[in-house]
Amino acid sequence: RCAILVHAGVSPARVAAIAGLGAEIIRVDGTYDDSVEEAARLSAARGWTLVSDTSWPGYERIPGLVMQGYVAMVDEALAAMPAPPTHVFVQAGVGGLAAAVAGHLAERLGARRPTLVVVEPDRAACVLETARAGRPVRIAAGAPTVMAMLECYETSLVAWRILARAADAFMTVSEEDAVAAMNRLARPEAGDMAVVAGESGGAGLAGLLRVAGDAGARQALGCGAEARILVFNTEGATDTARYRDLVGLDPALVAGAGSAPDQ
Repeated sequence: RCAILVHAGVSPARVAAIAGLGAEIIRVDGTYDDSVEEAARLSAARGWTLVSDTSWPGYERIPGLVMQGYVAMVDEALAAMPAPPTHVFVQAGVGGLAAAVAGHLAERLGARRPTLVVVEPDRAACVLETARAGRPVRIAAGAPTVMAMLECYETSLVAWRILARAADAFMTVSEEDAVAAMNRLARPEAGDMAVVAGESGGAGLAGLLRVAGDAGARQALGCGAEARILVFNTEGATDTARYRDLVGLDPALVAGAGSAPDQ
């Protein structure tokens, strides 16, 4: 049995998909961080096991196990690449995914580890503000972001311990940047494969595209013509109607055609 707490920003289509797998849905007014707090309260009151991807003092083991699960994709990527990447752009909500990628690359590659750039929505940049403060912080909630899966306002304690040592740069991307990355993946250049990426899934690519268009940022990161850059798409079209609105194509067409038609 499973109860999933969803906050006000989760779209009805995503809620329906979760419910379709058999979970009990508990709606929580407020933000993702509010839903985490309510999940912790309910779990303590009802004797449930709390499974969260973010951590706080006294609750670290299960989030650590969640983070360990992320490293599988890092190993798969390294096995598929002819040489290790020189740069990695990885998206962050509470920071767990980014920390898992950063820490595992540091462990696997040691002194050859790539420059790692953490990318967040500019409307929910708690990890960037944590980096500026030098300690985990909670920022004020503002306008919602299209990158709903990254709309988090407090950094994970376990994640920050790793990112403080293994991340090299922190940056944000705009709403327009995220949508542009989705469209870039759906309409690839000749010879490239079309990829269905959700609003949050392509945020790492959105960060790369921002850097690629900024000579100063490229120089600061040492990101030149010889760079081998790795990004991860962590979300498909989890809200099909929303994907069609933002990209103008059906995700099934993009996924099935290999390359999307010119439109």
